Amino acid sequence: MKPATITAPTSDQARGPGVIAIDGPAASGKSTVGFAVAGLFNYLFFDTGAMYRVVTWAALDQGTDPHNDAAVGTLAEELDIAILPVGTARDGRHLTVLVEGQDVTWAIRSPEVDQNVSAVAAVPRVRAALSQHQRQIGAQYAHGFAGMHGIVMVGRDIGTVVLPDAPLKIYLDAPVEERANRRFLEMEKRGKTTSFAQVLADMQERDRIDSQRAIAPLRPAEDAHIISTAGLGVLEIVERIVALAKATCGAD
Repeated sequence: MKPATITAPTSDQARGPGVIAIDGPAASGKSTVGFAVAGLFNYLFFDTGAMYRVVTWAALDQGTDPHNDAAVGTLAEELDIAILPVGTARDGRHLTVLVEGQDVTWAIRSPEVDQNVSAVAAVPRVRAALSQHQRQIGAQYAHGFAGMHGIVMVGRDIGTVVLPDAPLKIYLDAPVEERANRRFLEMEKRGKTTSFAQVLADMQERDRIDSQRAIAPLRPAEDAHIISTAGLGVLEIVERIVALAKATCGAD
């Protein structure tokens, strides 16, 4: 998506709905847009997908088969995962991810994690453990906490499973080829060596697994506002969400 300078909303808009749930497939723009919206409203930005990536990364790092449901379930229940604001980091991250105190923010974005995260995320024990943690964080920040006025939570089942009562639900989407190109360019910028064909194949497989899994399949919530990000810049998408947030709050 094309970058743009984003102007803070008016005081009415800045109040926000407290909780904004953003779902969508990989590389649909959830993190970029969600981070921008969170900044405008002074909300905590929380990418729940990072938690599933952490479990996947930990399994690979420990030499555990990521398709071993029992093993990854135990990891999800026992790992010390901390999701923190960006802080002083200036490397393009939208949040900081720690595992047992170790910064793994970029390690969890490797092609190997991309190829295995959907299988890990489909494990019932993993989803149960992480979804409960996500709900607790959502409830904690919904009415303001730690200097934040609310929370923007992004993922694949936020509006349908994790926070089904969220006052504003957004579902972002784009053709798989465009999403794969975004991810390919991201990897190139980080010095990751791979081919577009491989990124596209991985994303198509991930879409298949995410949409067909028995537990919390990827789909829009019935009351979600669906936005296609194809060909749009960040500013255009953020403006649409801000307008929806204003309408949700009943601001004039």
